[in-house]
Amino acid sequence: MKFKKNWGFVIILTLILILGVNVSTVQARSQTVVVGSQGSDAQIWRYISRSTAAKKAHLKIRVKEINDGIQLNRATSEGSVDANAFQSASYLQSYNKDNPNGKLTILGTTYLEPLGLYSKKYKSLKQLPDHAKIAIADDPANQTRSLQLLQTAGLIKLNKTRDQTASVNDLKANPHHFRFYQVNSSTVARVLNDVAAGLITNTIAQESGLNVWHDSILHEKLDRSTQKNINIIAASPKNSRRPEIKKLVKVYHQPAVKRYIRNSFHHTKVLVKEPVSKLKE
Repeated sequence: MKFKKNWGFVIILTLILILGVNVSTVQARSQTVVVGSQGSDAQIWRYISRSTAAKKAHLKIRVKEINDGIQLNRATSEGSVDANAFQSASYLQSYNKDNPNGKLTILGTTYLEPLGLYSKKYKSLKQLPDHAKIAIADDPANQTRSLQLLQTAGLIKLNKTRDQTASVNDLKANPHHFRFYQVNSSTVARVLNDVAAGLITNTIAQESGLNVWHDSILHEKLDRSTQKNINIIAASPKNSRRPEIKKLVKVYHQPAVKRYIRNSFHHTKVLVKEPVSKLKE
């Protein structure tokens, strides 16, 4: 009788162990997160996916590279991507406005990539002549950002708009009579020989061998005026509540990851860890 009881105990214990392994396997699978990104951000997330920080957080990260921002946001909204990291808060705001049925939410901040004004003909802002031809991105988010930089420097004045976006048609004052040449944001660096100066995002500048701290004649600073230009991690409202998705922000700001970003991109990505509420002020 005692022998039968012992065997019964062994069988029950074995079942528990088997079920425990199955549960652990399911949990491990549920921790896999697909992060959509592009360019240098994809490089960062590949590093994070192999990092000790990700392992300690029990995160298995798979990086999916989609080189079109709108398509990447749509993939995130539709669920083939769990979260993405490539855009600024202002870019996401513009996207959400145009896509009310597929809005994304901000999980946390990553860094500010200072946008700069570059020139191959002039070495300082003071040398930039009146009537200068300036290349500027034609998409709403980057054009707004570029014009705001020029306004902060006192070079132009903008009319206030209801949605806080701005275009070259919203100039209230243009005392230097700058002529704006609108091109795709990825093209600005390639047309520098044909213009007096160009407003270039940091990712494109880096890819073109330019360093915002050394090569620009004007660049953004991290202050209240650039809060909405801080890059972010975004997800659908549904995914933003998943515990493993929330871990992405924490893992991003681990010391080893921060060192990697600083060293790999020559300190041109200014790491920012701010509450999401700050981006809405």
